[in-house]
Amino acid sequence: MGKVVVMDHPLIQHKIGYIRRKETGTKDFRQTISEIAMLICYEATRDLPLEDVDIETPICPTTVKELKGKKLAVIPILRAGLGMVEGMLELIPAAKVGHIGLYRDPVTVEPVEYYCKLPEDCSEREVFVVDPMLATGGSSSAAIQMLKDRGCRNIHFMCIIAAPEGVERMKKDHPDVDMYIGALDEKLNEHSYIVPGLGDAGDRIFGTK
Repeated sequence: MGKVVVMDHPLIQHKIGYIRRKETGTKDFRQTISEIAMLICYEATRDLPLEDVDIETPICPTTVKELKGKKLAVIPILRAGLGMVEGMLELIPAAKVGHIGLYRDPVTVEPVEYYCKLPEDCSEREVFVVDPMLATGGSSSAAIQMLKDRGCRNIHFMCIIAAPEGVERMKKDHPDVDMYIGALDEKLNEHSYIVPGLGDAGDRIFGTK
């Protein structure tokens, strides 16, 4: 069973409070999103397996810990997920990056794939799917299903703000996927925006309306 981890680190909480403010401009919003992604990534990688490796320091031989086994992949959901990639690569620069693009069908309101480009060996990697907002959970669930359909099995999901409805959808559709959440908000409104939320993350990252 996947776990749901809501961040309680003071730096994460402080920075999320800053990006919620409507007066926070594009440059500061984008920079802070990246910083929050880095801090959540730090927590989300806490359980990665280690192995002993024999090395020599300038003083003597010794044994150190290094990451074991699977390499990592970061898969942002376009387009807002792009805002989280740079911060994660600061911590795990050897990670490969894939991209998943989805849009919501205006009639069925279901997510439809329009782009998917993954590392060739993605199925052999620890995969971190990233999107700043987990609202209804439709896009995130569809993206994870796309990865599973392509053989990925070690999947984690990271977001900055989540609604309870999205968390429940993800737990129902993908009970094996760990979720790392910056802040768990109150609810969705009638337009499926997270309340209190921060508005449209993609528009605020890229300065569009």
